[in-house]
Amino acid sequence: MSISQLARSIKASPTLKLNEAAAKLRERGEPVIHLGGGEPKSKAPLDAVLNCAAQLNTGEIRYAPADGLPALKKAVIRYTDDQYHHRVRPENVIVSSGAKQAIMMLLYAIVEPHDEVVFPAPYWVSYPEMVKLAGGVPVPVVPEDGSFHPTMKEIDEVVGSQTRAIMLNSPNNPSGAVYSREFIAEIVRYCEQKGIWLVMDDLYARLVFDGLQVPNPYEFATDLGPTSKLVVVQGVSKMYAMTGFRIGWAIANAEVIEAMTNIQGHQTSGPVTVSQWAAIGALSGVQTSIETLRLTLQNQRDVMVERLRTIPGLRLEKPQGTFYCFPDFSAYERDSLKLAQFLLEKVRVVTVPGREFGMEGHLRLSYCGGMKEIMEGVERLKWALDPNSPNEIFIGDRRLVRDWA
Repeated sequence: MSISQLARSIKASPTLKLNEAAAKLRERGEPVIHLGGGEPKSKAPLDAVLNCAAQLNTGEIRYAPADGLPALKKAVIRYTDDQYHHRVRPENVIVSSGAKQAIMMLLYAIVEPHDEVVFPAPYWVSYPEMVKLAGGVPVPVVPEDGSFHPTMKEIDEVVGSQTRAIMLNSPNNPSGAVYSREFIAEIVRYCEQKGIWLVMDDLYARLVFDGLQVPNPYEFATDLGPTSKLVVVQGVSKMYAMTGFRIGWAIANAEVIEAMTNIQGHQTSGPVTVSQWAAIGALSGVQTSIETLRLTLQNQRDVMVERLRTIPGLRLEKPQGTFYCFPDFSAYERDSLKLAQFLLEKVRVVTVPGREFGMEGHLRLSYCGGMKEIMEGVERLKWALDPNSPNEIFIGDRRLVRDWA
């Protein structure tokens, strides 16, 4: 073949494939409901928009330093101090084109060929492919009890001489689970003792519900000096609903940040300048939009969970944060890709197969759209799956009659 072995090893995004199928159906006028997305309908904060517009109006849109604008790094330092009670210096910060790029730069900087990177399942769909792109070996850990909460025993069983890093995403995409304070304390100390990098993907840390707080990894670390292997990744995409601006960052020791900066400088140069000014506006401006979004998501989560629990046989752990829930549909179909395709074909609802997150039988459903989409989407799912549902349903102006087992 004309493409490389590495390129052949990387799978296409299942989300993008389903989005493409849904788009084609929409073009034909089909009433598609998208429960697979990860973008809230909230608008970007006004301070972000105004700061971005002010920079555009100058006409001076130039290259940014490879590690980010000094003004944005200062804003990130303030944010880290406020939210994590941890003071860092500019040399401990790299700004990237999204949290995804920050993680990718880190993996390039620390992973040698055949090094292993461990992460609990369910995991964000990109983790395995990102590790492979960096030349490493992804090692998922599936909790034996079927929950979304791994134990240190389960993690320790897969850690070996080739283990280079452990990655944690909490609150977790796709499950919405928040790892406990005890677990975070244990894994921080474990990684310090083993000399393993610990990567905390905290992108949803401000979007948690029911009075819960995400544990602060810095609280448990004893080594926060120049040899620290604790890395915290954040960004504006989720908490400020600024997905399209593509700004994220990583906090780490100065040596690895310098290495990440060198790699990023050759890969993309610095992030988009106007997007960085928008991020400065978001971080430095009025912060009420985060709480407004959080409360909206909590309300929409409650509605989705309530409706889903009316589907017989479905198992659901109530999300503690993020935009998503991750119900187990195994009572109806173990093959999650087959189930997602069935639901799109029969009732025009887009979901994301659980196999892509390391757990078959599940589907990721998003509650960050509108309330109408949530209610109607779950109603369609129930009608398609529950044999006790009425024999017919209206989807848009179309009447559907159940014609399958």
